[in-house]
Amino acid sequence: METLKFKTNIKCGGCIATVTPFLNGDENVEKWAVNLENADRILTVETTQSAAEIEQLIKKAGYSAQEIA
Repeated sequence: METLKFKTNIKCGGCIATVTPFLNGDENVEKWAVNLENADRILTVETTQSAAEIEQLIKKAGYSAQEIA
């Protein structure tokens, strides 16, 4: 399990509600959170998946995610 961080365009609670079923529905995602206080709206995910797989999951929800170091 590793912790990945992504810059996203998730802006509000409604956006979080939209991505929740995608992230909660993925058995490889242990836990996740979005920091709406940060200008880059940082999504932190604990997962066994690759960054590219998480980016695709967020894309399916209608948002963008770009891994950051």
